[in-house]
Amino acid sequence: MFYRAIGLMSGSSLDGLDIVFAEYEEYGGKWQYNILAADCYAYSEQWMNRLQAAIHLNAYDYMLLHTDFGRYIGEQVNQFIQAHELEHKVQLIGSHGHTTFHVPHLGMTGQIGDGATIAAVTGINVVSDLRAMDVALGGQGAPIVPMGEKLLLAQYPFLLNLGGIANISRQGENYVAFDVCPANRVLNMLVNQLGHAYDDGGKIAASGQLNTALLTKLNALDYYQQPFPKSLANDYGTDIVFPLIQSAGLSIPDALRTYTEHIALQLGYSIAGLHVGNQPAQLLATGGGAHNHFLIQRIKAALSPLQIEVVVPDVKLINYKEALVMGLLAVLRWREENTVLHTVTGATRSSIGGAVWMGQEA
Repeated sequence: MFYRAIGLMSGSSLDGLDIVFAEYEEYGGKWQYNILAADCYAYSEQWMNRLQAAIHLNAYDYMLLHTDFGRYIGEQVNQFIQAHELEHKVQLIGSHGHTTFHVPHLGMTGQIGDGATIAAVTGINVVSDLRAMDVALGGQGAPIVPMGEKLLLAQYPFLLNLGGIANISRQGENYVAFDVCPANRVLNMLVNQLGHAYDDGGKIAASGQLNTALLTKLNALDYYQQPFPKSLANDYGTDIVFPLIQSAGLSIPDALRTYTEHIALQLGYSIAGLHVGNQPAQLLATGGGAHNHFLIQRIKAALSPLQIEVVVPDVKLINYKEALVMGLLAVLRWREENTVLHTVTGATRSSIGGAVWMGQEA
């Protein structure tokens, strides 16, 4: 079977709306993909502020933002379709939305960006609310990307996504995936204080000095002692980690250097606990943090004793893997096949997640 779908991802780093148009082909239970077009539509300052402030709104204004963001997403998709001459070529849209609240232990996760509005604006069938069913079944609702990794990138034993939050997957018979620590969101918040959107290549972090006192405090945070399955809400980085770094009173380069080391160490600790036998293996690194050369250098140093080679792929896969997977999850939902692995999330069973909104007339 052959499908053409758009995948949408709005990550916690707030760099913009990732849009991918890809072909997905299934033959004999094996999947292949081909990215035909991809863009990141950067958020305006106004939209960044609105998304950041979403968790502080009252219920009425929150729901208005939910539909307004859905309309915005639909308009961006229409712009993308027009720019790439994709009229009448898109069969389905998979939209992750933007995570606001994530409290799985209370049975709740929230992603704004109303799927019905996206379907109405684009006239294309939409799958949204991809995490809700897993959370209702007692799971973390995260990570949900592993199903796509399993079907599209099975050749890599380990996969790392360096987004606003860093998460890892270990493929195999006992598939494991979990959020490791906040990543780009905290690094960006630090470098924003110097007037930069991000630390280009990690150059500022590389110029700083490691502060062992702060590093020790960061590594002692309770989350790192918890067993998987586990996941992080965006506010863990903004409300817990960032204030802890600020309280150390370091220069921005020193804070960046120290937090970069923290990310690398936590990845090393996490993977060491998963890498039974320490045989040579490869780890695929994607997400915006894969462009941070200094961060990748420190991760390589942390993983070298484990005989794990860090592989940084082509730019499209670095930037758009999560959006690519959202398109695939929409296809799986349309086929009424599992979209979430319960072995990853801790749910009582794997599930077919996602609400379907019919944008096309019958």
